[in-house]
Amino acid sequence: MAKRRKVSNLLGLAVLSTVVTKPMHPYEMAAVMRARGKDRDMDIKWGSLYTVVRNLEKHGFLAVEGSVREGARPERTIYRITDAGMAELADWVRELIAVPEREVPRFEAGLSVLGALAPDETAELLRRRLDALERRIADDRAALAAAAEVPRVFLVEDEFDLAIRCAEAGWVRGFLAELEDGTLPGLDSWRAYHETGEIPPELAELAERGAPEE
Repeated sequence: MAKRRKVSNLLGLAVLSTVVTKPMHPYEMAAVMRARGKDRDMDIKWGSLYTVVRNLEKHGFLAVEGSVREGARPERTIYRITDAGMAELADWVRELIAVPEREVPRFEAGLSVLGALAPDETAELLRRRLDALERRIADDRAALAAAAEVPRVFLVEDEFDLAIRCAEAGWVRGFLAELEDGTLPGLDSWRAYHETGEIPPELAELAERGAPEE
């Protein structure tokens, strides 16, 4: 089970992993994280950066190193990671790597209510998704090939993302084939519902099974 952390926003993890190299002010942190593509690896809301940095300082994970002023810009506070911050960073990474958590992607949410669409429309939408996935997979493979000289430890998240995308494309391809060749179990009932507006008896029975008893 995931731990209850003093700062649980994943942006905090990104900040700690960024300032581990050297002290920085928040503007520099954001620039470095963007350059490293952290907003692709994590659900980052940049507007909360200063709040997250202050919370990390409040709980002793960051400490003020000093300040800097550049030209007419306001003075900027520079933060360094503390020993407690280093320990928190390592512990957080251990948890993320070792402890599986249930994460529900938007696609899975859509699949859970797929019956709202007719089979033919569903097939067309899945074709679009598959085309987009295949383009992205090709781009990701090319990007990994171009980064061949980069140590692999800095590319493992991209490899994982590519593997997940390939697995999704494989599933979509298989499900789409069942829709197109008519072998999907229950396809006739699904189509009949959208053609007549009446729920087939077998689907109504399934719905009744899931209804709470009064």
